[in-house]
Amino acid sequence: MGNVVLNLEMAKINEMKNYYTKQLLDKNIPGSVFAAKTPACMITAYKSGKVLFQGNDSESEAGKWGSSAVGAPSKKPSAVKAKAGAKGDLPPGIGGMSAIGSDEVGTGDFFGPITVVAAYVRKEDIPLLKELGVRDSKDLNDEKIISIAKVIKDVVPFSLMTLKNEKYNQVQRSGMSQGKMKALLHNQAILKVLEKISPVKPEAILIDQFVQPSTYFQHLKGQKAIANKDVYFSTKAEGIHLAVAAASILARYAFIQYIDKLSEAAGFKIPKGAGAQVDVAAAKLILSKGRDSLPSFVKLHFANTDKAMAIVNKKRN
Repeated sequence: MGNVVLNLEMAKINEMKNYYTKQLLDKNIPGSVFAAKTPACMITAYKSGKVLFQGNDSESEAGKWGSSAVGAPSKKPSAVKAKAGAKGDLPPGIGGMSAIGSDEVGTGDFFGPITVVAAYVRKEDIPLLKELGVRDSKDLNDEKIISIAKVIKDVVPFSLMTLKNEKYNQVQRSGMSQGKMKALLHNQAILKVLEKISPVKPEAILIDQFVQPSTYFQHLKGQKAIANKDVYFSTKAEGIHLAVAAASILARYAFIQYIDKLSEAAGFKIPKGAGAQVDVAAAKLILSKGRDSLPSFVKLHFANTDKAMAIVNKKRN
């Protein structure tokens, strides 16, 4: 599916709204003026003046109103020290390239899975993602993450990998480190995105760094792995390319949805994180469903398991 972004004056956008009167949709998209759908194109106009055309006829439909905009390279944050693979530091202007970015959520949460997303962002879509408020999911509340994710999931090709608690506990008991789990998940997600966009190839692949690049590729030995050409690693990578920020938001969105399912199964709201509140929640779960229920809800090797059992024993005594 093609995507085209135009920058238009508000007068032109109002003219468009009148033109698509019979095809307007009743959609509450953050920051939008209107949304309309033709047989082969979805049109969303934003208050900033940006208009997104999605669909097989996106180019011809956009051609009625102007020429497409191309995102300018974003500045590399000075506070970020780039740590990359064989090619050394990050290439100049990576923030303005068409790139795949990957990030994960849930590794520090007692309840819930690990979710990893790889997302491909074309340089043409960078202005739109900025307009939608795409940035690191840790800077956004759940409500904002959900609203942004619902829009960008139809804009950027992405792949989601979810390591559920049962499987997590199984491989953790077998001796696999969390670092290796994450490397395998990132690799699988990136491979799936590469398949989705083929024969198009990204100008770069940027992974939010959680281990040294050499360790990352060591973890992938024996697996079908991405080639290390044009693959880069950096901490705080969501501030370097919006592909990583988009991946971060989509991974957090998937994690939120999964926590909601766990809450429904538990019969009460499951908290996030690994603080005292999760100890209390886990104790409540044990008292209502038994300790055998824990493996499908939590990461058992966290210290929170013993803390929850201490609360249970205190209540029983």
